[in-house]
Amino acid sequence: MDPVSVGLLTALAGGAGGELGRQAWAGLSALVRRPFGQDGGGQAPAVSSGEAELVRLAAEPGDQGRAQALSTALAVRAAVDEDFRSRLAHWQEQAELVRVGEGAVTNNVSGGTQNGPVIQGRDFSNLTFTTPPPPSSSSGDPGDSAANSTP
Repeated sequence: MDPVSVGLLTALAGGAGGELGRQAWAGLSALVRRPFGQDGGGQAPAVSSGEAELVRLAAEPGDQGRAQALSTALAVRAAVDEDFRSRLAHWQEQAELVRVGEGAVTNNVSGGTQNGPVIQGRDFSNLTFTTPPPPSSSSGDPGDSAANSTP
């Protein structure tokens, strides 16, 4: 299992991702606070549950060191607790869907005349525009085959 991204942890702790981000952080908090699984013969192993690291990061969400400490605690716990590893992997799949500013965005507008709005950014959905149709090309444009035909 890959370690949980430090960038993702700091972003979620800082409130990035809107409501989905808050839900992801709450889900991680609930997961960390669950008791250790039964894989250890009924006794919790002598590793951090991750709760102290979670609380410290929540207090200072921009602290990369605290985020790294939480990521490490999650990885160690996942290594010794099968149930936690499974639940953490599921949480991580869901949390990765929250866009928190990681990743590059490249916007290009090319290829001639653009008619209508151009929006540059990332992760748009359900947009609707009411714009007039582009101007008719029958105005004698040399590229218009109807304008170039002879009677």
